[in-house]
Amino acid sequence: MAVGKEEILKARTDKREYRRIVLPNSLQVLLISDPETDKCAASMDVSVGSFSDPDGLEGLAHFLEHMLFYASEKYPLEDSYSKYITEHGGRTNAFTASEHTNYYFDINPDGFEEALDRFAQFFIKPLMSADATTREIKAVDSENQKNLLSDGWRMNQLQKHLSVVDHPYHKFSTGNWDTLEVRPKSKGLDTRHELIKFYEEYYSANLMHLVIYGKEKLDKIQGLVEDKFKEIRNIDRSCLRFTGEPCTSEHLQILVRTVPIKEGHKLRLAWPITPEIHHYKEGPCRYLGHLIGHEGEGSLYYILKTLGWATGLCAGESDSTLEFSFFKVDIDLTDVGHGHMQDIIGLVFKYISLLQQSGVCRWIFDELSAVCETKFHYQDKIQPINYVVNISSNMQKYSPKDWLVRSSLPSNFSPDIIQMVLNKLSPNNVRIFWESKKFEGHTNMVEPWYGTAYSMERVTGSMIQEWIASSPNENLHLPAPNVFIPTDLSLKKENEKVKCPVLLRKSPYSTLWYKPDTMFFTPKAYVKIDFNCPHTSGSPEAEVLTSIFTHLLMDYLNDYAYYAQVAELHYGINNTDSGFQVTLVGYNHKLGILLETVVEKIASFKVKADRFSVIKEMVTKEYQNFKFQQPYEQAMYYCSLILQDRTWPWMEQLEILPHLEAEDLAKFVPMMLSRASLECYTAGNLESNEAESMIQHIEDVFFKGPNPICHPLFPSQHLTNRVVKLERGKNYIYPVDGLNPSDENSSLVHYIQVHRDDFMLNVKLQLFTLIAKQPAFHQLRSVEQLGYITVLLQRNDSGIRGVQFIIQSTVKGPGHIDLRVEEFLKTLRIIFMRCQMTNSRAMEIADGTLKFDRKEAEIAALRHLTQQELIDFFNEHIKVGAPQKRTLSVRVYGNPHSSEYASDISSSVQAGSIKIDDIFSFRRSQPLYGSFKGNFGHVKL
Repeated sequence: MAVGKEEILKARTDKREYRRIVLPNSLQVLLISDPETDKCAASMDVSVGSFSDPDGLEGLAHFLEHMLFYASEKYPLEDSYSKYITEHGGRTNAFTASEHTNYYFDINPDGFEEALDRFAQFFIKPLMSADATTREIKAVDSENQKNLLSDGWRMNQLQKHLSVVDHPYHKFSTGNWDTLEVRPKSKGLDTRHELIKFYEEYYSANLMHLVIYGKEKLDKIQGLVEDKFKEIRNIDRSCLRFTGEPCTSEHLQILVRTVPIKEGHKLRLAWPITPEIHHYKEGPCRYLGHLIGHEGEGSLYYILKTLGWATGLCAGESDSTLEFSFFKVDIDLTDVGHGHMQDIIGLVFKYISLLQQSGVCRWIFDELSAVCETKFHYQDKIQPINYVVNISSNMQKYSPKDWLVRSSLPSNFSPDIIQMVLNKLSPNNVRIFWESKKFEGHTNMVEPWYGTAYSMERVTGSMIQEWIASSPNENLHLPAPNVFIPTDLSLKKENEKVKCPVLLRKSPYSTLWYKPDTMFFTPKAYVKIDFNCPHTSGSPEAEVLTSIFTHLLMDYLNDYAYYAQVAELHYGINNTDSGFQVTLVGYNHKLGILLETVVEKIASFKVKADRFSVIKEMVTKEYQNFKFQQPYEQAMYYCSLILQDRTWPWMEQLEILPHLEAEDLAKFVPMMLSRASLECYTAGNLESNEAESMIQHIEDVFFKGPNPICHPLFPSQHLTNRVVKLERGKNYIYPVDGLNPSDENSSLVHYIQVHRDDFMLNVKLQLFTLIAKQPAFHQLRSVEQLGYITVLLQRNDSGIRGVQFIIQSTVKGPGHIDLRVEEFLKTLRIIFMRCQMTNSRAMEIADGTLKFDRKEAEIAALRHLTQQELIDFFNEHIKVGAPQKRTLSVRVYGNPHSSEYASDISSSVQAGSIKIDDIFSFRRSQPLYGSFKGNFGHVKL
């Protein structure tokens, strides 16, 4: 039944229709009708999470999240839900938070009604079989194993560990084999019985919030929901509240030294505060986070950066629940900054003192409120699956009127409420966590779940006052008014309805692609400029220097351009395979001003020795931390290194870094820019003459004048993306030891190279992937339990298409996993259905394929595809033993499988298989596919 006529506030540009209903079983529902959508979606949020885990059954709520989607009484076939969703172009997932659990999916509109029925049955009569129970405990354990060497997970749990033992915040929420199998059994508990008891106790309709996103009219969607979800039982379970603070006096005024996995130093400060949810219209944490986290001149970060002590800072509310919350300030320290911990803490409190003395400023609140209002009313339309999750996750916290707005529109200026939170940020209740590998061997305690080493000492208010007094006297001050806030939000009138990007302009210096906004009608634009510079990719040294150059540019721009970021005008400068790229996206009104500043910084670039040292240190740590990547990420990296010509290994780049000096960069940059071509892509709320004017200005800066910075490329210098062409009928194997000896995980990337970009072959590959994806997950992960990370994906290397299995495991080595993948391919049955394709037009320019009507052309190709043609495709390219098949298996061996690695590298391979001993010798010996990039001969003006 619909409830009242209370208006749900929505953005001015939002054409979707909304309706709130409450079913007779007290299930609250938000219906969304969007006739333009190509995906429907649903999200069910249940107001119970890991805080409700019974003592001695840590991770039970998370385990239930894993188990719920296996089967139901109405649909008893295991994993049939996931299979149905995947076959109809969708995806499904879930997550467990501290106070709620969220289940969601999206799907093509033609499969939505049945998908809803299948989805609803999990909340009506789920089946949680004994067999699936054991297997899924292993999946939870594998998920936990993946996280054990992640600093984010480790530091989060350490902060929870140092809290009141009886408070749910203290709990370990993920669960593992020990908490869900070993310990319960030792106490005579049956985990499945406890799981069902937990479900029956908490999964009540009155604790659920549902969001449905459909293509039909609201009345039709409402009828579906009332029919499908009316049978969810309602036991009138009261909403759980976890009162009391998680941190008492013994957990405040502490300094915790802790040892991270990765290189680098961090300083984290946290204060318990009143959750902002109780004052979301006043936005105290948003206001304070905006100021303490500001990066403009005079800000805390600006001073720390100028002193050479920090490379990053963020501030704001964290770990928020309905009953408690924390305000946190996280600072990334340099090596020098690590030696100034007390000074940095002193400066943090000096800035907080500045806020106390300045009082709460109306103009700052009004400016922030104006930015938030513009952001809300001109928000980009996000994917339905993300939209429904965002809404359902917050429905319990907000009144229905604010379900869409939530806390995004602070509008009530209340100095008292902001001051109340500011007063909490005192030396008397701070928690300080200081991370560094330098503490190795100097700690005396260990956090039990992740094994994080730490030590703890008290820091009194008087000690911090001494740190404040002895910290440098710097000119801390509030930010200036923001000149980047847009005031012109009008839409441009482009007469021509351009469907695909057009080549608007071509000169010896640049090409300009242009695509006006004919779909979203928002006052935003996107500008991407690729500086293609041959000198950036000629050696590992050149690539490292280019990386330092782009980091330095961002560093130089930061105190000015941070204001643009605050005003939702974002920019980035990144190195690419062929040079570097400048990207701007946001409100178009002031975009040109920011672009001119970025261009001027590039043109007038000078190396500042002090900043070079800081950036060099930061880049060095990025390379050093590569060895701490997840093994599956390492396997994907090696796969790219094998396939992509003219790419350099990170080990060589790391070896070069210590020897680079500021003078090297000063010599390199003019040479790098001396030959260049610009590839520009503009889209959105820009007129064609504006786009041309922007690029003309850039050409004038770089290519014109008596001593131009850049000269056009010679015809021979146009850069290409070349990919190794694997030999037909061969299976290449690259075995390699995992880079982190402490990592228990091994990984496999099993890659099948298929073809060079071709519409019909693309469609066949997409259809095969769509069909095989869910059966692969079910067999290799759910049934065989090889590992939590088990995915089947398409792969596209500069227009060279293929498919890859990515699996990470602690239980089996990559050689065994490789055999299981082959076995799966032998048993795979092809089923046919229509799938929907999506491609990015910007990628067409980056790759050089320039097929902007790809989606339409591939759908047309799909309509003519026959069942036999797909079978022939499978038999030729995918089937085990196919004479045309080309396979590359990258095997990364973790610690438990080191003996298998030793055996693998010493033993001979089967006929038809070739072991790669040296990546670069292999690459040099192989033929390459032709490149799409650098070939504009087929483009007509």
